[in-house]
Amino acid sequence: MAEFTAKDVMKLREQTGAGMMDCKRALVDADGDMERAADLLRERGIAKAAKRASKIAAEGIVYALVEGKTGVLVEVNCESDFVAKGEKFHELVEAVAKQIAAVKPADVDALLASDMGGKTVDTFVQEQVAVIGEKISVRRFTVYEAEGFVETYIHMGGTMGVMLAFDGEPTEAAKAVAHDVALHVAFAKPRYLTAAEVSAETIEKEKAILLQEVINEGKPEAIAEKIVMGKIKKFYEENCLMDQKFVKDDKVTVAQVLAKAGAGVALKQFCFFVRGEGLEKKSEDLSEEVAKQVEAMKK
Repeated sequence: MAEFTAKDVMKLREQTGAGMMDCKRALVDADGDMERAADLLRERGIAKAAKRASKIAAEGIVYALVEGKTGVLVEVNCESDFVAKGEKFHELVEAVAKQIAAVKPADVDALLASDMGGKTVDTFVQEQVAVIGEKISVRRFTVYEAEGFVETYIHMGGTMGVMLAFDGEPTEAAKAVAHDVALHVAFAKPRYLTAAEVSAETIEKEKAILLQEVINEGKPEAIAEKIVMGKIKKFYEENCLMDQKFVKDDKVTVAQVLAKAGAGVALKQFCFFVRGEGLEKKSEDLSEEVAKQVEAMKK
């Protein structure tokens, strides 16, 4: 018999929007495999082809910094909304962002090990833990070095951040378009820049799921393939930034909006962070956790 817990059923329900019993049956049929169970729910027409929303449970902020043609988007987490809104926490995040822009580390570990005025970034963060009184962690960051310019957008005081890198001159028209596209990304949360970025493996998996879903709906196999191709087109329109309907005017695509940015202006990269996405707060005692970190600093 498949091994899974009630928590697994709840998690699958959150991911897919399906009912409790449907989720339980899917987990049984998938031998407890969460990803396969989600696919089964889609094949049965019970769950939508969702961009699976991870549980948001951590506090902190997403912060953006632009220095010349270099852009930084970083997420730093803490344990309470009160600390996240505090001046000292914001000063820490800004200092970390400036360090990222200066050093351009490969990953978080390299960032924490980098020198920052005679001490490592990790030591700097741990010192702030002792002052602020909460666990603080630099979770992730992205650095763009644009040929043209970088555009950023921070939503609702740091609950989400978007960063775009462009080729071309940052004219007034180009900056206006870039800002609108950044707002669009915050709203639509695309997974890819263009259809060319979607792997063949992803498309084949999507086709297989959609085909089974159409057959389960009772459609003749003769027309099932055509229906699936139509659904794949919709997949591109929903997940690829350039193919998405523009949030301010759904009669045009984002690609058509970007064409108004001017000659030579082209969007090359984009990313976004949603604060706390995929993280869950631990139920450990806060004072004990802080004490551990302060003690570690003394060693």
